[in-house]
Amino acid sequence: MIMKFLHTADWHLGKIVQGVHMTDDQDYILKEFIKAIETEKPDAVVIAGDLYDRAVPPTEAVSLLDNVLERIILHLEVPVIAIAGNHDSPSRLHFANKIMRSKGYYVTGELSSQLEPVKLEDEHGEVHFHTVPYTDPSQVRTLFGNDDIKSHDDAIKEVVHHIERDMDPNARHVFVGHLFVTPRGEEKENTSTSERQLSVGGAEHVSSEHFKNFHYTALGHLHQAHKVHSDNIRYAGSPLKYSASEERHQKGYYVVEIDEHGHTSIEKKNLIPKRDMRIVRGKMEDLLSQPRNDDYVFVHLEDETPVLSPMEKIRAVFPNTLHIQRDVSITGALSCDASTSTPVRHKMDHLSLFKAFYQEVKGTVLTDESEAIFKDVLEEVNEEERRK
Repeated sequence: MIMKFLHTADWHLGKIVQGVHMTDDQDYILKEFIKAIETEKPDAVVIAGDLYDRAVPPTEAVSLLDNVLERIILHLEVPVIAIAGNHDSPSRLHFANKIMRSKGYYVTGELSSQLEPVKLEDEHGEVHFHTVPYTDPSQVRTLFGNDDIKSHDDAIKEVVHHIERDMDPNARHVFVGHLFVTPRGEEKENTSTSERQLSVGGAEHVSSEHFKNFHYTALGHLHQAHKVHSDNIRYAGSPLKYSASEERHQKGYYVVEIDEHGHTSIEKKNLIPKRDMRIVRGKMEDLLSQPRNDDYVFVHLEDETPVLSPMEKIRAVFPNTLHIQRDVSITGALSCDASTSTPVRHKMDHLSLFKAFYQEVKGTVLTDESEAIFKDVLEEVNEEERRK
């Protein structure tokens, strides 16, 4: 048998989207992932960073990770190789890592100058997993005493240099990192609005050229699954959608096999969520005529006039609505989200607001006579305000 592992990343346990806790959906999708592990029977699972969504995760997120790792490592007896991402607390993940290694959980929260790989074996010999957690360039500069390290690209170049210096030529090598890798280190946009910048001004980008001597590079940080310059350098993406910008992403994981010569076979497998996350567009009347749907939706209203209590109305059909915004070219705009359910109006003058309100309530357009009366009253109010 040849080495087979599953590449996943960016679980972001404890994630909150528009005020909605995603723990239930994360629990569901990770149970689906565990079913995949039972089917695939891999030699290992690689988690390339951002296990949690923040440094101090909520209790339910910690419990969920504990349950998932217990199922994979203790029940299915599949080793897990994980690193800290930029959302994680390095020391929190790194705690008791030597004890956990004895049970099959190889977690690297903090970078060490020793750079000891995780070594697994198949019938053809050893496969070395070089685990490099997210680390600020200043930490790498201090760790290796190199004052020339200024950017993330400089830092990874230094780390890879030390790894390659001690590489066993008889082993196969997998790099596991949490980085923003582009073909030649050029600046590119994130694949999702839910991805936090690693640094400012393009200094976060790392060249894929640094990984040419690894048989496979398992990356985390970018939420869309894709390869970078080479078939063997890949982002697994997140297992769930975490923003409207991820609407078209195909979420899942990679099944990676490495033969005795270091040649890789890579297959993308999708995971089907409990609820999808997507954008819906249309006029309120048309949206309310649709069948009830439990997906997480970002609603783009196309009504020409503002709608009163849009969240309350739209949730009769889409109970998990996360955000509503206007998509029409009128003076001003109206939006509200799931965290407040409160309309927010931007730059609409008083007359436009009143005309929209009048049409919504009365069902007819404000007459010229009524508009003149409103203007007179508004002027009186404004005059009183100026006198104060």
